[in-house]
Amino acid sequence: MTQSKQCREWSDLPRIAWVTGAGKGMGRALALRLARENWIVHVSARTVDDLEELAKEAEGLSGQIHPKPLDISDADACAETLQAIISEGPLGLVVLNAGTHIPTPAKDFQLDDVNTLIDVNLRGTVNCLAPAMQTMRDQGFGKIGVVASVAGYKGLPSAAGYSATKAGVIALCESLHPELKAEGVSLSVINPGFVRTPLTDKNDFPMPFLMEVEDAVTCIMKGMSRNTFEIAFPTRFVLILKLLRLLPDWLYFRITAGMVR
Repeated sequence: MTQSKQCREWSDLPRIAWVTGAGKGMGRALALRLARENWIVHVSARTVDDLEELAKEAEGLSGQIHPKPLDISDADACAETLQAIISEGPLGLVVLNAGTHIPTPAKDFQLDDVNTLIDVNLRGTVNCLAPAMQTMRDQGFGKIGVVASVAGYKGLPSAAGYSATKAGVIALCESLHPELKAEGVSLSVINPGFVRTPLTDKNDFPMPFLMEVEDAVTCIMKGMSRNTFEIAFPTRFVLILKLLRLLPDWLYFRITAGMVR
């Protein structure tokens, strides 16, 4: 039986990172935090202007930010982007943050909307994860963080497509984690609740335990530095949702029926 390798400590990683979904919100804040801590951060998003503004904002920091525009629904482009990054040195950290949300209530269930969520949140994540995993398996070290959501714990009204894709991402990471750990690669699934970002600013409903983006980034950095598998926040909201997951169906649906009303 092959002996498992130890995952490298945070301080021993090459300080080269790749962050997707870095144009706005949590990915942008994470990239800036890493750059402040002397990382060379390659950032991807579809909007070139957002990435260029981010790189300009990072000027003068101890690290660097390099824009790598990317549509994660294009698998070949994802692989090519990663090859361009590792041509500059070994990769220490990948955070796959790109994703989107579209309401999918039963009364207005649009197939195109669900397929968009699948293409971005699930297929797009896999398009980036596959080459990142292979790179780090070849290296024998590295840390990967994949952003899912607490909405993946259990199906939520009006979020059928979103919950389904995030549940898929969580299951994907649960399956891969022990295999990658045995090869010295640390895989974390990041499950945020409500974080104040341009995406959540569009919500027209109450968002319990709304968290500031810098606090969310602190949770991510702390969890990944400790090789934590599930990095979930804010704590009180996570605990409530995990308790709901344990309820029998009849009681869970009684509670969510109130959300429909």
